[in-house]
Amino acid sequence: MTRPLDGITVISLEHAVAAPFATRQLADLGARVIKVERPGGGDFARGYDQRVRGQSSHFTWLNRNKQSLALDVKHPEARAALLQLLKTADVLVQNLAPGAAARMGLSYEALKGHNPRLIVCDISGYGADGPYRDKKAYDLLIQSEAGFLSVTGTPETPSKSGISVADIAAGMYAYTNILSALLLRGKTGEGSHIDVSMLEAMGEWMGYPMYYAFDGAPPPPRTGASHASIYPYGPFAAGDGGTVMLGLQNEREWQAFCEQVLRRPEVAVDARFCSNAARNQHRDELQALILQEFATLTAAQVVERLDAAGIANARVNDMAGLWAHPQLAARERWREVDTPAGRIPALLPPGVSSAFEYRMEQVPAVGQHNAAILAELGWTAERIAALAAAPAARETIKTIAVGA
Repeated sequence: MTRPLDGITVISLEHAVAAPFATRQLADLGARVIKVERPGGGDFARGYDQRVRGQSSHFTWLNRNKQSLALDVKHPEARAALLQLLKTADVLVQNLAPGAAARMGLSYEALKGHNPRLIVCDISGYGADGPYRDKKAYDLLIQSEAGFLSVTGTPETPSKSGISVADIAAGMYAYTNILSALLLRGKTGEGSHIDVSMLEAMGEWMGYPMYYAFDGAPPPPRTGASHASIYPYGPFAAGDGGTVMLGLQNEREWQAFCEQVLRRPEVAVDARFCSNAARNQHRDELQALILQEFATLTAAQVVERLDAAGIANARVNDMAGLWAHPQLAARERWREVDTPAGRIPALLPPGVSSAFEYRMEQVPAVGQHNAAILAELGWTAERIAALAAAPAARETIKTIAVGA
């Protein structure tokens, strides 16, 4: 089967979430991704937890379809191997500490003379210049810096996202920028440099609340799981203890909601509720009316009325509910992939193509592909063994073991 990125080779000096998320998506499309890891411990995300048969949940999610090459890049022989790979690679991705790649001679400027077609994507917290360039950046810190916490949570308590949203945003923009750079290279024949900032990625995703607060206007309030500016739009408890999420988008739906769900048509023309702005202003009173009716119904009965009225709604699922979601099963969105601890289920990437199927292959062990990759470069078995036994590599392993 031909996939969009067959024949593309990606070298990645990556850890945690942002870069691994970008490169896994490239691998899903057929790219060969060689993940360069520290000997011994590898990507530190491998040690975040042991929830997947003794393996990290983050790492398992982000690193299928990749080859692991364990190199201590400070060792001369290991550095030689990396540079040899980069001479013919298509893409280099890195999200090391600020300035680390450049200090190792892995900047775009240093590499383009050796491989003019190379695309280099640097992912960092704040970008390659500016006063924040050298600041360390983790997902929660960027959520805070980008104002995400100011609009997320309850009126009393700001809350972070339950997923690594800043890392994921940066990974998505790295992925799409790399695809764009590959298309551009097809026209110009030349590589390019991509500078992806987590702050700028989150800044784009914060566009609505920024414009809502345009020119000094009050920002959107924190409203928990409810919408900040549309009401009713959020979770409502039913009489059996279940919770139903519902959302109204326009006045036609409001009319149907009052007539068919609340079964109180007079509420639709009540002056307190006759427009979205009015409903927002009188949330407490309207919430009391809705909860009074829902208290007489089970969650299933509420959903039945909402569906009949054409009102958008959803169950408030937990992770068990998502694993068992009937829609994902009906659309055959699950596959299995190999890991060092055996096969596990994995969700296919979003998007169904009529032309190809996504690659869904193994999650590698640290250094699993060292011998095969170095042999491709023409290294002898003796040279490969010597690198594995090098004192610098052994010291790296020792340091990681003590730190753990």
